[in-house]
Amino acid sequence: MPKIALVDDDRNILTSVSLTLEAEGYQVATYTDGASGLEGLTTDKPDLAILDIKMPRMDGMELLRRLRQKSDVPVIFLTSKDEEIDELFGLKMGADDFITKPFSQRLLVERVKAILRRSAPRDPSTPPGTQEVGAKALIERGALVMDEERHTCTWKGQRVTLTVTEFLILQALALRPGVVKSRNALMDAAYDDQVYVDDRTIDSHIKRLRKKFKATDDDFEMIETLYGVGYRFKEQ
Repeated sequence: MPKIALVDDDRNILTSVSLTLEAEGYQVATYTDGASGLEGLTTDKPDLAILDIKMPRMDGMELLRRLRQKSDVPVIFLTSKDEEIDELFGLKMGADDFITKPFSQRLLVERVKAILRRSAPRDPSTPPGTQEVGAKALIERGALVMDEERHTCTWKGQRVTLTVTEFLILQALALRPGVVKSRNALMDAAYDDQVYVDDRTIDSHIKRLRKKFKATDDDFEMIETLYGVGYRFKEQ
């Protein structure tokens, strides 16, 4: 039974979301502020965390910053309509998904299911477009190496830490260098069919991907934008 950690200072949200997730068969641990949430997530490790951004004692951004020092647990952020996600925060830690309040309980459940499926260990069969190198399924594109089974990515030998969603988007681009992927195609690669995200979500993920690679190599220019069309991984 997957365990979900829910951290929010709104007790109505804690109650309603907990009941919904428990009805879906999940075990739910709730916390009313970031400080207690950090302690709980550290000692009682969940399979996925849902974090509000604005909370007393410690906000969601600081909670994730500290959590990432110890854990790579998938994270969904709950945000208000007028909140802008700090780009530096997205660069350093990232989140797997963002849901804007007020939100549909069904939407949240589908996002939870999608992320848990994507983060689950894969079968050892090699996906299309990858190479079987020893016991590892690798994608190698010049200085880029992606290990799908281990969910690791390196650029010029240096580790680049990606969220599940970022990894899947980059994988979709790197599998066919030079081929333009529309935003819809990248949505299909990163999200399940029943999960709806808008174009800005994909653009945000691409922006964070670029910043993460530029933090490793300031000359990184491998993800190209074709305005009005989509994105592609540059051929070498």
